[in-house]
Amino acid sequence: MASHRRIHLALNAFRNFISKLPPTRTSAPHPFSRIPRVGSTISAYGNTPKVPILPSLIPRSLGNSDSNPFLGSGGKRFYYVDRYRVQHFRPRGPRRWFQNPRIVLIVVLVGSGVLITVYFGTSETVPYTKRKHFVLISRAMEKRLGEAQFEQVKASFKGKILPPIHPDSIRIRLISQDIIQALQRGLSHEQVWSDIHYASSEGVKGSEAGTHDNLASLTAEKGHQRMEGSWYKEDEVLDDMWVQESRKKGHESSTSHLEGLNWEVLVVNDPVVNAFCLPGGKIVVFTGLFEHFKTDAEIATIIGHEVGHAVARHVPETITKNMWFAIMQLILYQFIMPDLVNTMSTLLLRLPFSRRMEMEADYIGLLLMANAGYDPRKAPTVYERLGKVTGDSALKDYLSTHPSGKKRAQLLAQAKVMEEAVAIYREVRTGRGIEGFL
Repeated sequence: MASHRRIHLALNAFRNFISKLPPTRTSAPHPFSRIPRVGSTISAYGNTPKVPILPSLIPRSLGNSDSNPFLGSGGKRFYYVDRYRVQHFRPRGPRRWFQNPRIVLIVVLVGSGVLITVYFGTSETVPYTKRKHFVLISRAMEKRLGEAQFEQVKASFKGKILPPIHPDSIRIRLISQDIIQALQRGLSHEQVWSDIHYASSEGVKGSEAGTHDNLASLTAEKGHQRMEGSWYKEDEVLDDMWVQESRKKGHESSTSHLEGLNWEVLVVNDPVVNAFCLPGGKIVVFTGLFEHFKTDAEIATIIGHEVGHAVARHVPETITKNMWFAIMQLILYQFIMPDLVNTMSTLLLRLPFSRRMEMEADYIGLLLMANAGYDPRKAPTVYERLGKVTGDSALKDYLSTHPSGKKRAQLLAQAKVMEEAVAIYREVRTGRGIEGFL
Protein backbone atom coordinates (compact mmCIF):
# COMPACT_ATOMS: atom_id res chain seq x y z
CA MET A 1 0.00 0.00 0.00
CA ALA A 2 2.79 2.40 0.88
CA SER A 3 4.46 1.98 -2.49
CA HIS A 4 1.18 2.47 -4.29
CA ARG A 5 0.54 5.70 -2.36
CA ARG A 6 3.98 7.01 -3.22
CA ILE A 7 3.46 6.36 -6.92
CA HIS A 8 0.10 8.11 -6.85
CA LEU A 9 1.63 11.18 -5.17
CA ALA A 10 4.44 11.30 -7.73
CA LEU A 11 1.99 11.23 -10.65
CA ASN A 12 -0.08 14.00 -9.10
CA ALA A 13 3.02 16.13 -8.62
CA PHE A 14 4.06 15.56 -12.25
CA ARG A 15 0.58 16.54 -13.47
CA ASN A 16 0.64 19.74 -11.40
CA PHE A 17 4.06 20.60 -12.85
CA ILE A 18 2.88 20.02 -16.41
CA SER A 19 -0.25 22.11 -15.92
CA LYS A 20 1.80 25.10 -14.76
CA LEU A 21 3.95 25.12 -17.98
CA PRO A 22 2.99 27.76 -20.61
CA PRO A 23 1.38 26.30 -23.80
CA THR A 24 3.60 26.17 -26.90
CA ARG A 25 2.40 27.95 -30.07
CA THR A 26 2.47 25.60 -33.04
CA SER A 27 1.16 26.41 -36.47
CA ALA A 28 -1.68 24.13 -37.43
CA PRO A 29 -1.35 22.39 -40.78
CA HIS A 30 -3.22 23.87 -43.68
CA PRO A 31 -6.63 22.26 -44.06
CA PHE A 32 -5.93 21.51 -47.72
CA SER A 33 -2.50 20.00 -47.21
CA ARG A 34 -2.21 16.26 -46.85
CA ILE A 35 1.39 16.40 -45.64
CA PRO A 36 1.62 16.71 -41.80
CA ARG A 37 3.99 19.26 -40.36
CA VAL A 38 6.92 18.36 -38.13
CA GLY A 39 5.75 17.89 -34.54
CA SER A 40 2.09 17.54 -35.46
CA THR A 41 -0.02 14.63 -34.29
CA ILE A 42 -2.27 12.14 -36.02
CA SER A 43 -5.62 11.34 -34.53
CA ALA A 44 -8.51 9.48 -35.99
CA TYR A 45 -11.03 10.38 -33.28
CA GLY A 46 -11.15 13.07 -30.66
CA ASN A 47 -10.91 10.69 -27.69
CA THR A 48 -8.00 8.70 -29.11
CA PRO A 49 -4.62 9.53 -27.56
CA LYS A 50 -2.48 11.57 -29.90
CA VAL A 51 0.68 9.92 -31.13
CA PRO A 52 3.56 12.30 -31.77
CA ILE A 53 5.44 11.97 -35.04
CA LEU A 54 9.18 11.89 -34.64
CA PRO A 55 11.01 14.52 -36.71
CA SER A 56 13.62 11.95 -37.74
CA LEU A 57 10.95 9.97 -39.63
CA ILE A 58 9.73 12.98 -41.67
CA PRO A 59 11.50 13.70 -44.99
CA ARG A 60 13.20 17.03 -45.14
CA SER A 61 11.27 19.90 -46.67
CA LEU A 62 11.69 20.52 -50.38
CA GLY A 63 12.05 24.19 -49.63
CA ASN A 64 15.38 23.66 -47.88
CA SER A 65 17.96 24.11 -50.60
CA ASP A 66 20.80 23.07 -48.33
CA SER A 67 19.53 19.54 -47.76
CA ASN A 68 17.37 18.90 -50.87
CA PRO A 69 19.28 17.10 -53.64
CA PHE A 70 16.86 18.43 -56.30
CA LEU A 71 17.77 22.05 -55.61
CA GLY A 72 21.54 21.86 -55.87
CA SER A 73 21.97 23.36 -59.34
CA GLY A 74 18.86 24.66 -61.03
CA GLY A 75 16.74 22.18 -59.11
CA LYS A 76 13.74 24.49 -58.98
CA ARG A 77 12.79 23.38 -62.46
CA PHE A 78 11.72 20.01 -61.04
CA TYR A 79 8.86 21.32 -58.88
CA TYR A 80 6.47 24.23 -58.39
CA VAL A 81 4.30 25.53 -55.51
CA ASP A 82 0.58 26.06 -56.02
CA ARG A 83 -1.58 28.71 -54.35
CA TYR A 84 -2.09 26.50 -51.33
CA ARG A 85 1.66 26.33 -50.75
CA VAL A 86 1.74 22.67 -51.77
CA GLN A 87 4.77 21.55 -53.73
CA HIS A 88 4.30 19.48 -56.91
CA PHE A 89 6.74 17.97 -59.34
CA ARG A 90 6.67 19.55 -62.79
CA PRO A 91 5.49 17.33 -65.69
CA ARG A 92 8.36 16.08 -67.78
CA GLY A 93 8.54 15.05 -71.44
CA PRO A 94 6.85 16.36 -74.63
CA ARG A 95 3.62 17.26 -72.82
CA ARG A 96 5.39 20.15 -71.11
CA TRP A 97 6.50 21.50 -74.53
CA PHE A 98 2.97 21.48 -75.90
CA GLN A 99 1.81 23.67 -73.03
CA ASN A 100 4.09 26.48 -74.18
CA PRO A 101 2.60 28.32 -77.22
CA ARG A 102 5.97 29.80 -78.16
CA ILE A 103 7.62 26.40 -78.41
CA VAL A 104 4.68 25.02 -80.41
CA LEU A 105 4.92 27.92 -82.88
CA ILE A 106 8.65 27.42 -83.34
CA VAL A 107 8.23 23.68 -83.90
CA VAL A 108 5.46 24.24 -86.47
CA LEU A 109 7.43 26.86 -88.41
CA VAL A 110 10.67 24.89 -88.44
CA GLY A 111 8.90 21.63 -89.27
CA SER A 112 6.98 23.25 -92.12
CA GLY A 113 10.17 24.69 -93.56
CA VAL A 114 11.91 21.34 -93.42
CA LEU A 115 8.97 19.55 -95.06
CA ILE A 116 8.69 22.10 -97.86
CA THR A 117 12.44 21.91 -98.51
CA VAL A 118 12.46 18.11 -98.54
CA TYR A 119 9.36 17.91 -100.73
CA PHE A 120 10.58 20.23 -103.46
CA GLY A 121 14.06 18.73 -103.22
CA THR A 122 12.83 15.16 -103.79
CA SER A 123 9.74 15.74 -105.95
CA GLU A 124 9.88 13.98 -109.33
CA THR A 125 7.77 13.57 -112.45
CA VAL A 126 6.76 10.08 -113.53
CA PRO A 127 7.57 9.30 -117.18
CA TYR A 128 4.61 8.84 -119.54
CA THR A 129 1.94 10.00 -117.06
CA LYS A 130 3.72 13.24 -115.97
CA ARG A 131 2.44 12.72 -112.43
CA LYS A 132 4.35 14.48 -109.66
CA HIS A 133 5.30 12.24 -106.76
CA PHE A 134 7.36 12.53 -103.60
CA VAL A 135 10.18 10.01 -103.04
CA LEU A 136 12.68 10.07 -100.19
CA ILE A 137 14.64 6.97 -101.22
CA SER A 138 17.66 7.86 -103.33
CA ARG A 139 18.24 6.21 -106.70
CA ALA A 140 21.39 4.49 -105.48
CA MET A 141 19.55 3.09 -102.47
CA GLU A 142 16.69 1.94 -104.70
CA LYS A 143 19.12 0.12 -106.95
CA ARG A 144 20.84 -1.58 -104.01
CA LEU A 145 17.49 -2.68 -102.59
CA GLY A 146 16.52 -4.22 -105.91
CA GLU A 147 19.81 -6.06 -106.27
CA ALA A 148 19.63 -7.38 -102.71
CA GLN A 149 16.06 -8.63 -103.24
CA PHE A 150 17.08 -10.20 -106.54
CA GLU A 151 19.81 -12.18 -104.81
CA GLN A 152 17.29 -13.32 -102.21
CA VAL A 153 14.93 -14.48 -104.95
CA LYS A 154 17.68 -16.50 -106.63
CA ALA A 155 18.63 -18.06 -103.29
CA SER A 156 15.04 -18.91 -102.33
CA PHE A 157 14.22 -20.49 -105.71
CA LYS A 158 17.51 -22.26 -106.15
CA GLY A 159 16.98 -25.44 -108.15
CA LYS A 160 13.79 -24.07 -109.81
CA ILE A 161 15.45 -21.46 -112.01
CA LEU A 162 15.42 -22.43 -115.66
CA PRO A 163 18.79 -22.35 -117.47
CA PRO A 164 19.45 -19.61 -120.05
CA ILE A 165 19.19 -22.07 -122.97
CA HIS A 166 15.71 -23.27 -121.97
CA PRO A 167 13.08 -22.33 -124.59
CA ASP A 168 10.95 -20.48 -122.03
CA SER A 169 13.99 -18.53 -120.84
CA ILE A 170 14.88 -17.53 -124.40
CA ARG A 171 11.29 -16.55 -125.14
CA ILE A 172 10.92 -14.35 -122.05
CA ARG A 173 14.31 -12.76 -122.64
CA LEU A 174 13.39 -11.81 -126.22
CA ILE A 175 10.01 -10.36 -125.19
CA SER A 176 11.64 -8.43 -122.38
CA GLN A 177 14.28 -7.19 -124.80
CA ASP A 178 11.53 -5.76 -127.01
CA ILE A 179 9.95 -3.99 -124.04
CA ILE A 180 13.28 -2.53 -122.88
CA GLN A 181 14.14 -1.35 -126.37
CA ALA A 182 10.73 0.32 -126.57
CA LEU A 183 11.48 2.06 -123.29
CA GLN A 184 14.82 3.12 -124.71
CA ARG A 185 13.18 4.64 -127.76
CA GLY A 186 10.64 6.38 -125.58
CA LEU A 187 13.27 7.93 -123.35
CA SER A 188 15.69 9.10 -126.01
CA HIS A 189 16.71 7.96 -129.45
CA GLU A 190 20.35 8.78 -128.62
CA GLN A 191 20.56 6.59 -125.52
CA VAL A 192 22.67 3.45 -125.75
CA TRP A 193 21.97 0.56 -123.37
CA SER A 194 23.46 -2.87 -122.99
CA ASP A 195 21.47 -5.86 -124.16
CA ILE A 196 19.24 -7.54 -121.62
CA HIS A 197 20.84 -10.55 -119.93
CA TYR A 198 19.49 -13.73 -118.44
CA ALA A 199 20.35 -14.25 -114.77
CA SER A 200 20.96 -17.81 -113.69
CA SER A 201 21.06 -19.19 -110.18
CA GLU A 202 24.86 -19.00 -110.30
CA GLY A 203 24.60 -15.21 -110.47
CA VAL A 204 25.73 -14.62 -114.06
CA LYS A 205 25.44 -10.90 -114.72
CA GLY A 206 25.79 -8.82 -117.80
CA SER A 207 28.06 -5.85 -117.99
CA GLU A 208 26.71 -2.36 -117.51
CA ALA A 209 27.11 0.02 -120.38
CA GLY A 210 27.40 3.75 -120.00
CA THR A 211 24.45 5.86 -121.03
CA HIS A 212 24.26 9.31 -122.55
CA ASP A 213 20.66 10.37 -123.08
CA ASN A 214 19.36 13.64 -124.41
CA LEU A 215 16.83 14.91 -121.85
CA ALA A 216 15.57 17.52 -124.27
CA SER A 217 13.85 14.82 -126.28
CA LEU A 218 11.81 13.60 -123.32
CA THR A 219 9.06 16.15 -123.86
CA ALA A 220 9.22 16.18 -127.66
CA GLU A 221 6.30 14.95 -129.70
CA LYS A 222 7.41 12.78 -132.59
CA GLY A 223 5.25 10.92 -135.06
CA HIS A 224 1.99 11.16 -133.15
CA GLN A 225 -0.32 13.55 -131.39
CA ARG A 226 -0.63 13.49 -127.61
CA MET A 227 -3.92 12.45 -126.19
CA GLU A 228 -6.08 15.30 -124.86
CA GLY A 229 -8.92 13.20 -123.52
CA SER A 230 -9.46 11.65 -120.14
CA TRP A 231 -10.06 8.25 -118.59
CA TYR A 232 -13.54 6.93 -118.31
CA LYS A 233 -14.91 7.82 -114.87
CA GLU A 234 -16.95 5.20 -113.07
CA ASP A 235 -16.27 5.77 -109.37
CA GLU A 236 -14.28 8.00 -107.07
CA VAL A 237 -11.72 5.44 -105.89
CA LEU A 238 -10.55 4.08 -109.23
CA ASP A 239 -11.02 7.18 -111.36
CA ASP A 240 -7.87 7.62 -113.48
CA MET A 241 -8.46 11.14 -114.80
CA TRP A 242 -5.38 12.27 -112.87
CA VAL A 243 -3.17 10.49 -115.44
CA GLN A 244 -4.30 12.64 -118.32
CA GLU A 245 -4.53 15.82 -116.25
CA SER A 246 -0.91 15.29 -115.24
CA ARG A 247 0.18 14.77 -118.84
CA LYS A 248 -1.41 18.07 -119.91
CA LYS A 249 0.83 19.98 -117.48
CA GLY A 250 3.90 19.04 -119.52
CA HIS A 251 6.40 18.43 -116.70
CA GLU A 252 9.82 17.12 -117.65
CA SER A 253 10.06 13.44 -116.76
CA SER A 254 12.55 12.14 -114.21
CA THR A 255 14.48 9.33 -115.89
CA SER A 256 17.84 9.38 -114.14
CA HIS A 257 16.89 6.23 -112.19
CA LEU A 258 16.79 4.36 -115.53
CA GLU A 259 20.35 5.25 -116.49
CA GLY A 260 22.97 2.53 -116.50
CA LEU A 261 20.65 -0.28 -115.45
CA ASN A 262 21.80 -3.84 -115.88
CA TRP A 263 18.53 -5.42 -116.99
CA GLU A 264 18.29 -9.12 -116.12
CA VAL A 265 15.58 -11.75 -116.59
CA LEU A 266 14.90 -14.79 -114.45
CA VAL A 267 12.35 -17.55 -115.20
CA VAL A 268 11.30 -19.67 -112.23
CA ASN A 269 9.74 -23.09 -112.76
CA ASP A 270 6.86 -22.65 -110.33
CA PRO A 271 3.06 -22.94 -110.87
CA VAL A 272 2.47 -19.51 -109.29
CA VAL A 273 0.72 -17.12 -111.67
CA ASN A 274 2.93 -14.12 -111.03
CA ALA A 275 5.68 -11.88 -112.36
CA PHE A 276 7.44 -8.82 -111.01
CA CYS A 277 10.18 -6.34 -111.79
CA LEU A 278 12.45 -5.28 -108.95
CA PRO A 279 14.14 -1.86 -108.80
CA GLY A 280 17.30 -1.85 -110.85
CA GLY A 281 15.82 -3.73 -113.81
CA LYS A 282 15.45 -7.26 -112.40
CA ILE A 283 12.56 -9.10 -114.09
CA VAL A 284 11.26 -12.38 -112.61
CA VAL A 285 8.62 -14.49 -114.39
CA PHE A 286 7.02 -17.68 -113.08
CA THR A 287 6.11 -20.49 -115.46
CA GLY A 288 2.57 -20.59 -114.02
CA LEU A 289 1.76 -17.69 -116.35
CA PHE A 290 2.34 -19.87 -119.41
CA GLU A 291 -0.63 -22.08 -118.52
CA HIS A 292 -3.08 -19.17 -118.87
CA PHE A 293 -1.33 -16.84 -121.34
CA LYS A 294 -0.03 -18.45 -124.51
CA THR A 295 0.78 -15.72 -127.02
CA ASP A 296 3.71 -13.31 -126.97
CA ALA A 297 1.36 -10.31 -126.85
CA GLU A 298 -0.22 -11.60 -123.64
CA ILE A 299 3.17 -12.19 -122.04
CA ALA A 300 4.30 -8.74 -123.23
CA THR A 301 1.29 -7.21 -121.46
CA ILE A 302 2.36 -8.73 -118.15
CA ILE A 303 6.04 -7.82 -118.56
CA GLY A 304 5.19 -4.29 -119.74
CA HIS A 305 3.06 -3.79 -116.63
CA GLU A 306 5.87 -4.93 -114.33
CA VAL A 307 8.44 -2.76 -116.10
CA GLY A 308 5.99 0.12 -115.68
CA HIS A 309 6.37 -0.21 -111.90
CA ALA A 310 10.13 0.23 -112.23
CA VAL A 311 9.74 3.17 -114.60
CA ALA A 312 7.40 4.97 -112.18
CA ARG A 313 9.55 4.12 -109.11
CA HIS A 314 6.59 2.65 -107.28
CA VAL A 315 8.66 0.70 -104.75
CA PRO A 316 10.48 3.72 -103.23
CA GLU A 317 7.30 5.77 -103.46
CA THR A 318 5.46 3.10 -101.47
CA ILE A 319 8.19 3.10 -98.83
CA THR A 320 7.95 6.89 -98.55
CA LYS A 321 4.17 6.94 -98.26
CA ASN A 322 4.15 4.12 -95.71
CA MET A 323 6.49 6.18 -93.57
CA TRP A 324 4.09 9.15 -93.65
CA PHE A 325 1.14 6.86 -92.99
CA ALA A 326 2.92 5.45 -89.92
CA ILE A 327 3.61 8.95 -88.57
CA MET A 328 -0.03 9.89 -89.10
CA GLN A 329 -1.17 6.75 -87.31
CA LEU A 330 1.06 7.46 -84.30
CA ILE A 331 -0.52 10.91 -84.00
CA LEU A 332 -4.07 9.57 -84.29
CA TYR A 333 -3.32 6.89 -81.68
CA GLN A 334 -3.43 9.66 -79.06
CA PHE A 335 -7.08 10.42 -79.84
CA ILE A 336 -8.64 7.35 -81.49
CA MET A 337 -8.55 3.63 -80.78
CA PRO A 338 -5.56 1.98 -82.51
CA ASP A 339 -7.69 -0.70 -84.19
CA LEU A 340 -9.94 1.95 -85.71
CA VAL A 341 -6.94 3.98 -86.88
CA ASN A 342 -5.35 0.95 -88.55
CA THR A 343 -8.59 0.06 -90.33
CA MET A 344 -9.17 3.62 -91.55
CA SER A 345 -5.56 3.94 -92.70
CA THR A 346 -5.76 0.71 -94.69
CA LEU A 347 -9.14 1.34 -96.32
CA LEU A 348 -8.80 5.06 -97.00
CA LEU A 349 -5.07 5.48 -97.70
CA ARG A 350 -2.98 2.38 -98.32
CA LEU A 351 -5.33 0.34 -100.52
CA PRO A 352 -6.51 3.21 -102.77
CA PHE A 353 -2.91 4.32 -103.24
CA SER A 354 -1.86 0.78 -104.19
CA ARG A 355 -4.70 0.47 -106.72
CA ARG A 356 -3.75 3.78 -108.32
CA MET A 357 -0.18 2.57 -108.77
CA GLU A 358 -1.44 -0.59 -110.45
CA MET A 359 -3.53 1.46 -112.87
CA GLU A 360 -0.57 3.69 -113.61
CA ALA A 361 1.56 0.62 -114.35
CA ASP A 362 -1.22 -0.65 -116.64
CA TYR A 363 -1.11 2.64 -118.52
CA ILE A 364 2.69 2.67 -118.88
CA GLY A 365 2.79 -1.00 -119.82
CA LEU A 366 0.16 -0.44 -122.52
CA LEU A 367 2.30 2.20 -124.23
CA LEU A 368 5.46 0.11 -123.83
CA MET A 369 3.99 -2.99 -125.44
CA ALA A 370 2.54 -0.88 -128.27
CA ASN A 371 5.93 0.69 -128.94
CA ALA A 372 7.48 -2.79 -128.78
CA GLY A 373 5.29 -3.95 -131.66
CA TYR A 374 2.68 -5.92 -129.68
CA ASP A 375 -1.01 -5.27 -130.25
CA PRO A 376 -2.25 -3.21 -127.26
CA ARG A 377 -5.84 -4.28 -127.90
CA LYS A 378 -4.92 -7.64 -126.32
CA ALA A 379 -4.28 -6.01 -122.93
CA PRO A 380 -7.91 -5.70 -121.71
CA THR A 381 -8.56 -9.40 -122.32
CA VAL A 382 -5.34 -10.29 -120.47
CA TYR A 383 -6.36 -8.37 -117.34
CA GLU A 384 -9.88 -9.75 -117.46
CA ARG A 385 -8.55 -13.30 -117.67
CA LEU A 386 -6.02 -12.58 -114.94
CA GLY A 387 -8.86 -11.45 -112.69
CA LYS A 388 -10.69 -14.73 -113.27
CA VAL A 389 -7.55 -16.70 -112.45
CA THR A 390 -6.88 -14.85 -109.20
CA GLY A 391 -10.56 -14.71 -108.21
CA ASP A 392 -12.42 -11.50 -108.91
CA SER A 393 -15.13 -10.11 -106.67
CA ALA A 394 -17.13 -6.92 -106.32
CA LEU A 395 -15.28 -6.03 -103.11
CA LYS A 396 -11.85 -6.35 -104.72
CA ASP A 397 -12.13 -2.82 -106.11
CA TYR A 398 -12.23 -1.53 -102.53
CA LEU A 399 -10.64 -4.14 -100.27
CA SER A 400 -7.62 -5.25 -102.32
CA THR A 401 -4.24 -3.86 -103.33
CA HIS A 402 -5.09 -4.52 -107.00
CA PRO A 403 -8.19 -3.47 -108.92
CA SER A 404 -10.35 -6.27 -110.20
CA GLY A 405 -9.47 -7.67 -113.60
CA LYS A 406 -12.83 -6.57 -114.97
CA LYS A 407 -12.26 -3.02 -113.79
CA ARG A 408 -8.77 -2.84 -115.27
CA ALA A 409 -10.06 -4.16 -118.59
CA GLN A 410 -12.82 -1.54 -118.64
CA LEU A 411 -10.39 1.27 -117.92
CA LEU A 412 -8.06 0.29 -120.74
CA ALA A 413 -10.80 -0.54 -123.26
CA GLN A 414 -12.98 2.53 -122.70
CA ALA A 415 -10.26 5.12 -122.19
CA LYS A 416 -9.07 7.23 -125.08
CA VAL A 417 -5.53 6.24 -124.18
CA MET A 418 -6.18 3.08 -126.20
CA GLU A 419 -6.40 5.25 -129.30
CA GLU A 420 -2.92 6.58 -128.63
CA ALA A 421 -1.57 3.10 -127.95
CA VAL A 422 -3.04 1.81 -131.20
CA ALA A 423 -1.58 4.78 -133.08
CA ILE A 424 1.86 4.00 -131.65
CA TYR A 425 1.44 0.34 -132.55
CA ARG A 426 0.57 1.15 -136.16
CA GLU A 427 3.52 3.49 -136.50
CA VAL A 428 5.83 0.74 -135.27
CA ARG A 429 4.30 -1.87 -137.58
CA THR A 430 4.77 0.38 -140.60
CA GLY A 431 8.44 0.79 -139.73
CA ARG A 432 8.41 4.44 -138.76
CA GLY A 433 8.44 3.86 -135.00
CA ILE A 434 7.96 6.28 -132.16
CA GLU A 435 10.88 7.98 -130.47
CA GLY A 436 10.95 10.36 -127.55
CA PHE A 437 7.22 10.13 -126.91
CA LEU A 438 7.46 10.53 -123.14
